Amino acid sequence: MKVEDLQKIRERTARKLALRSGSIRVKVIVSMGTSGIAAGAGNVLATFIDEVRKRKLRDVLVTQAGERGLSSAEPVVEVREVDRPVVVYGDITPEKARRIVTEHIVNGNPVSEYAIEVRPE
Repeated sequence: MKVEDLQKIRERTARKLALRSGSIRVKVIVSMGTSGIAAGAGNVLATFIDEVRKRKLRDVLVTQAGERGLSSAEPVVEVREVDRPVVVYGDITPEKARRIVTEHIVNGNPVSEYAIEVRPE
């Protein structure tokens, strides 16, 4: 096993533990790298925060990360839930963000037409 493989396993395990600790049920990660910001990720991040706050979703954490290497699909948003596949959404707008909150985060139904990747937890 290579050092890079071990690092990936360590990071994946740390993410799972962080998500499972406390009362966080869903983690929303908005990519805020240079291309994401240029594509409107700041507005998308603000929309997620606003929707979560308005709906009083205390078990949802909205955070940001750097560049994901998917500049053609920016803004990119990752939704992580305990014991469910990770869904990565691309080309997200504030309107699409509202729909993701309603359908995926609140009702548990990922929005397949916005998804660019679905992978095991």
